[in-house]
Amino acid sequence: MTRFTIPLAVAAVIPLLAARPAPAGLSIARTAVADIVGCEDDGIVGHAELAEVESRDGVKVVVVRVRATGLPDGRHGVHIHEVGTCEPCSAAGGHFDPGPAGNPSPDGNHPFHSGDLVNLKVKDGEGKMRTVTSRVTLSPGPLSIFDADGSAIIIHAGKDTFCPNGEKAGCAGGTRAACGVIVPTEE
Repeated sequence: MTRFTIPLAVAAVIPLLAARPAPAGLSIARTAVADIVGCEDDGIVGHAELAEVESRDGVKVVVVRVRATGLPDGRHGVHIHEVGTCEPCSAAGGHFDPGPAGNPSPDGNHPFHSGDLVNLKVKDGEGKMRTVTSRVTLSPGPLSIFDADGSAIIIHAGKDTFCPNGEKAGCAGGTRAACGVIVPTEE
């Protein structure tokens, strides 16, 4: 997974995503949600929350939290996909990546898309994931997930291995297990 440094002031908001108001020096600029359902009407349900956080010095990141039930225990790849539709789940397109196709991974062996997130960990039927990304935004601009056709969040049946052996594709968790259209929340 790509490692990046975020200011301590921004990192402080991660456990407080649901709390309002934001800690001193930070502001939650925009928020979005997605109701997640199984691709095969198999009882998978979940919810995603996204919050764009901005520090006083203008650093913006998006905090992403996902919770899901109905998946088998283990790790499951989670990604933001390029189209905001889930019927069928394949209609969500590929991984969100508005820039040049794939940013290099830290090891330089494979492309890393803007929509690549961390794996969802499922234990005893409960899945939870929280991460921070600077590769997408909820604000207007070239990295906005709210482009003309929107975006969706996909949970895969298997884990994303992030292609450690230099593979170009096929490392993202395989079959799509669940999908949710990402919609902005009212402020």
